Amino acid sequence: MSALPAEPAPAQHWEELVRFWEESDWPEGSKVEIIDGTIVVTPPPAATHNRIAEQVQRRLYTVLPDEWGVYQTLGAAHPSRGRLYIPDLVVIPYGVVAQLEGSDSAPLPAAELVVEVTSPSNASYDRINKAAAYAQAGVPLYLLIDRFAPAGPTVTLYGEPKDEVYQELQRLKFGEDVHLPAPFGLTLDTSGFPLGA
Repeated sequence: MSALPAEPAPAQHWEELVRFWEESDWPEGSKVEIIDGTIVVTPPPAATHNRIAEQVQRRLYTVLPDEWGVYQTLGAAHPSRGRLYIPDLVVIPYGVVAQLEGSDSAPLPAAELVVEVTSPSNASYDRINKAAAYAQAGVPLYLLIDRFAPAGPTVTLYGEPKDEVYQELQRLKFGEDVHLPAPFGLTLDTSGFPLGA
């Protein structure tokens, strides 16, 4: 992972920062995000990472209302904080996406659920920076699938953001079931999540 420093007050220069993000020639397949006013380039995720995201996406489609979608490459922006993330999965109503024609990102507060699967290069960002950002934006649920947690692979469901901080609703090891509450009402079996890089 590499970073390109930006101005200390990212909200003041948001338009220029996003224009640079959009117009630069980044390495193909890389994930390029703006984290607290800094452009961060992460290598493409491994097959194991993608397999977990695909398994979660497949299960989400069994319970989502027809007017919601699951996106893998939709940027989720929080301009006042200088952030533009590309979550591994974001659940957002089609109506919000339709309003974004011609834009590369959606407003982060419009997301119903964000899912991140850690990689060796981004695990700490997913655990700390992104959890804080999603809570500050008021995203109702954040599912962190942490293959590289210090105590072993874990799944943590955060929710009930209050005063810009999440409550930890569930933390479990790979192999146990995680329960996504309403509006999802989904029990997600994690025993099929592959281990390894």
